[in-house]
This record gives sequence, structure tokens and C-alpha cells, in this order.
Amino acid sequence: MKHTALVLGLAMFAFVMTVIWGAPLLRVLRYFKIGKIIRVEEPDQHRVKMGTPTMGGVMFILPTLLLTGLLNAAAVIGLDVIGRSVLVPLTVMVLFGILGALDDWEGIRGKRRGDGMRIRTKFLAQVVLAVGTAFVLKYLLGSPDVYLPGYKSPIDLGLWYIPIAAFVIVSEANAVNFTDGLDGLAGLISATAFAAFGGVALIGGQVYLAQFCFIVVGALFGFLWFNVHPAELIMGDTGSMALGAALAVVALMTGHWPLLLVIAIIPLSEALSVSIQIAYFRITKGKRFFKMAPIHLHFELLGWSETQIVQRFWLIGLLAGMIGVGLALI
Repeated sequence: MKHTALVLGLAMFAFVMTVIWGAPLLRVLRYFKIGKIIRVEEPDQHRVKMGTPTMGGVMFILPTLLLTGLLNAAAVIGLDVIGRSVLVPLTVMVLFGILGALDDWEGIRGKRRGDGMRIRTKFLAQVVLAVGTAFVLKYLLGSPDVYLPGYKSPIDLGLWYIPIAAFVIVSEANAVNFTDGLDGLAGLISATAFAAFGGVALIGGQVYLAQFCFIVVGALFGFLWFNVHPAELIMGDTGSMALGAALAVVALMTGHWPLLLVIAIIPLSEALSVSIQIAYFRITKGKRFFKMAPIHLHFELLGWSETQIVQRFWLIGLLAGMIGVGLALI
């Protein structure tokens, strides 16, 4: 019970920190005119988002970094507040956040204005970071390879763990990136997923990891204070890639990473819709399976309002999170 109270307290503290510094950050982004550029092919109703401050991932990454860093620093004076193992997902969040920021900046002020970093360059950087992280998880942290529902002991994957873990990290980073397209969508879905895996971590006795998860949840709620419709701030790749990669690392550290297929059902659906759209377009030589991908744009073109899509997707994500935690108990 005391662990639950602590993680919820950290979430509240992270929320307050994020809300307090959110307004000054907005003023800075507006002053330097770091605004979103809308692609021509996006739905017409997205035109109103043109110029909205982006790179908003900084708003929740910095409080998470600061709070987790302070809790680790407390170990210097003998306080056992948070374990150093959480430095792995924190570092991954920062590194993928930097990569996303470079992509955002390239799309705003760089030579590829409106497009961002080249896909191959970004993908290669993601793979390098993911493989390095997989080695750390396997050989430095000794994270369990994989738990499956119904099996109490972890299953050893041997050397296969490295490519599988790297694939999970890269896939989740891009899946959350695809999810970021409507006001509040990626933030709500990510907060729910982190809360679910925080619960899984508590069940497994990984208290420090649970604390990290709920710090992120609190910081995301603070970000959502400014990101709900109509958004004053957009997450950008700075935030979406950081969240996806960190969520994957958290899942890998618990060993219950197959539950991402359930808990992160919305990002999975977004990524699959893009893959299906591309494959169908190539096979049929120009026809489209969805009206537009990712799938939230398909529903928008069907006539659903932005708020309806976000709320309905979040309800699905919330139910999926509860199911995922239930599966972890089996």
C-alpha cells in the first residue's frame, strides 16, 4: 500500500511541475515561432493547427528527467528512493527525444521543411539506439527475457532477445509517432499504457520501475493540460518517439512485453493501418484500403469529430490496459 501511495504522489508532483513550467515554455516556443507545418494531404480541418507550437515533448521529458534525477541523487545521502535501473528507460526517453527534436527541427527550419529528417536516416538512428539498449537490458540489467500468461517463470530467448528487443523498441517508437495526430490522442493513450505497465511493475515487485512509469503519467497529464482540444501545444516527434521507445523499454524490463499487443492496441492499430495502406497501394497500383492512414485520419474523413475519435480510442485503450494488467496476473 505504501508503494502505491508513493507512486501516486510522484505522479501528482510531476503533474504540478509540468503545469507550472508549461506556460513559460509555450511563450518561448511562440517567440521563436516553432510551429507545426500541416501537410497538403491532411484533412482540411487540420489547417487550423498550422503554426501551433510543436516540439512539445520537451514539456514532459524535462520534468521526468529532473524528478527522476533528483530521486537518484538522494541515494548520495543514503536515501533509497529510486533505483538506478530506471536510468535506462530515462536515457532512452532522452535520446529518442533528441532524435525526434532533430526531426521536428528539420521539418520546421531545415532544408527538408515540411518533411523532416529522411526516413532512412531516422530509422538507422533508431535501430542503433535500440540495439544498444537491448544489449544493456540483456547483459547489464539482466532483465527477464519474456513472461507469457500462464507461465510463472521467464522463457529464455538466448541471443534472439537482442533483435527481438530492438524490434520492439523501434516498432513502439514509430507506432506512438503514428498515433500523434489529433489533440490529446497520443498523450492519453501513452499515459494509460504507462499506468498499466506501472501496475504490472508493482505486481512484479519492481517498485522503482513503477515509480518511473507514474512520474511519466503525471508529466503527461500536465502536458495534456495544454494539449487537449483545441491544443495550445503539439507533442511532435520530440515527444512521440521518446514515449514509444521508453514504453517499450519499460515493457521489456518487466518481461511482459508481449502485453504491448494488448495494452498498446491503439498504437499497434495505427502502425498496422499505415503498413496495410502502403502494401495495398502497391499491390493494387494506386488504390487505397483506408480513406487515409494512420487510421484516426480514416475515421476523421468518415465524419467523426476529433473529440469523438480521441475519446473513443482512449476508451478502447483504457479497457485494453485493464485487460493487459489482468493477463499479467495469470
